[in-house]
Amino acid sequence: MSGLYEILPKIKAKPGMYIGKPALNDLFMFLVGYKTARRELGIEPSQEEMEFHREFQPWLQKRFEVQTVNSWATIIRFYTHDEKEAFNYFFKLLDEFLKRDKSEEKEELSLTKSNNHREQGVGSRE
Repeated sequence: MSGLYEILPKIKAKPGMYIGKPALNDLFMFLVGYKTARRELGIEPSQEEMEFHREFQPWLQKRFEVQTVNSWATIIRFYTHDEKEAFNYFFKLLDEFLKRDKSEEKEELSLTKSNNHREQGVGSRE
């Protein structure tokens, strides 16, 4: 079974073969099924898959400056006119996500942890 980042370019190139038509909702449901099937088969998610499922949604919310409980697919559809445009925009955003500067994210995470430790009194010598 292919990994997530191996199958996505195949879907982009030939959506009809995998999801019927180039529609973001169909892609989203395919990815939910793909994740579920791998879990049901006992296949451990790859580091890339865990990163996508854990970080894409927060990255997208930051990118669009929104806070929502809606899925990443719903966020993308909000900024597009139809399912096909949303499908194509997903792949543009995915490329941005994969090329993002991870050092900035690590710096933000480090600052957040540091602030949390200070608030909790961790590391203080009082």
